[in-house]
Amino acid sequence: MELINIERLLDSYFEGTTTLADEQALRNYFSGGEVAEHLVVYKPLFTGLQQARQEVSQSEFSLPTETGSNSKWWYGIAALLVVGLTIGSLFLSQPELTSEEREALAALEQTREAMLLLSANFNKGAEELGYLNEFTKGTATMKHINEFSESKNKILK
Repeated sequence: MELINIERLLDSYFEGTTTLADEQALRNYFSGGEVAEHLVVYKPLFTGLQQARQEVSQSEFSLPTETGSNSKWWYGIAALLVVGLTIGSLFLSQPELTSEEREALAALEQTREAMLLLSANFNKGAEELGYLNEFTKGTATMKHINEFSESKNKILK
């Protein structure tokens, strides 16, 4: 491989922009026998990575099971149901009136109707008082005429 190409791949490798094929090319170059003098400092990095890949752990271990994650989902679903039922019961429940409250509402309605009837009759009576007021004015005029007649009779006698 060309030295310039290897240097370009190294720059890309340290910037984190290489592909898996580019990294394999770098590992092949540094695991081979001929490495340029100014690039020898990178050889332990790539050979060490190659050796680390081949290592196998001697201790056995087991992966933890994910039983807790399922219960979290069930707790979330249960909480959602509780909240939904609470909100639903608040919106859907309407207060029931007791018999005393229904009787009080009926009495209130009857009283309201009686007051409206009384008000209508009172207004009608007030209109008739307007006619009586006109009659009173006419009577006052008649009084003046009577005074005039009495004065005339006194003079003519």
